Amino acid sequence: MTSTISQIAAKLKLGYNIGNTLEAIGGETAWGNPMITQGLLDAVKAKGFDAVRIPCSWNQYADATTAKISDTWLNRVKTVVHYCMNANLYAVLNIHWDGGWLEDHINATDQGAVRARQTAFWEQIATSMRDFDERLIFAGSNEPPASTATEMDILYSYHQAFIDAVRSTGGRNAYRALVLQGPSTDTQKTKTLWSKMPTDTATNRLMVEVHYYSPYNFTIMSKDESWGKMFYYWGNGFHSTIEPDRNATYGEESAVDGDLSIIKPLFMDKGIPVILGEYGVMLRTTPLDMTMHKASRAYWLKYVTQQALANGMIPFLWDTGGLIDRNNYALLNQQDLDALLVGAGKK
Repeated sequence: MTSTISQIAAKLKLGYNIGNTLEAIGGETAWGNPMITQGLLDAVKAKGFDAVRIPCSWNQYADATTAKISDTWLNRVKTVVHYCMNANLYAVLNIHWDGGWLEDHINATDQGAVRARQTAFWEQIATSMRDFDERLIFAGSNEPPASTATEMDILYSYHQAFIDAVRSTGGRNAYRALVLQGPSTDTQKTKTLWSKMPTDTATNRLMVEVHYYSPYNFTIMSKDESWGKMFYYWGNGFHSTIEPDRNATYGEESAVDGDLSIIKPLFMDKGIPVILGEYGVMLRTTPLDMTMHKASRAYWLKYVTQQALANGMIPFLWDTGGLIDRNNYALLNQQDLDALLVGAGKK
């Protein structure tokens, strides 16, 4: 547990999210993925990733009154963390949306109850995972949607409860790396609203997290709207002449440069690493110029990965089973993996 947060961050170039699995409401397989296995984590490592982010739900497995988490669930998550350690992967374990008990309640009325539950959950999670080495990292929430200075102050209190709860469990948790989420994990909101770091009894063990899905029309927009259409083609040299009305009209390279560079002076230049905890782009089925669509997706992945690292961020791809087959661990998209590896300087 001797590495500083900057030393840990320096070891990581590319991360992978095990999405739509342990955070699924209704159980690990409720959103269509099989249970996580050692084979999956070995495959993730073999494909060139250094770390995994484990989105995780806890509230559905906890007593509504006492906040006691089921021992069965704690042991299941602990098993998955063991898989990561066996594969020599760093692991970022979080509390995800989790039914919205925290993320939908960033207000003064619910603040006391949310802080109490945040404390109770992290005391249990941290105690259960206390003996893992520094490759296990905890993240306090997912995408807490603070939009005002008042809400940011409440979010700080939730971050502080998380830090204090983990540190109170002692042992290796006295020094474990912890990740704090920017407001809405949005780069622009983080620049505007983030004004301080919470206090910590450990030195140089805190990181910050933002996410990136821009431009929305290209990355995750699922249907045309009155205000705009889905983009199928993005980036210089990757617009389509077959379907020009689906070319991106905003949010291209210069926008990525601006969005990712604004975080650097706030954190990285002060010795506080940042993870790009989620980023990704949909593969669509309807483009008329499918070759160009796939090429522009790969270019977006390469470009965002490259620019994240250039600005000191550690990028974690959001994947729900589209890159690696969760059943047989086969690679499903060589073009995307190549783009990620090139962007990360691994190929």
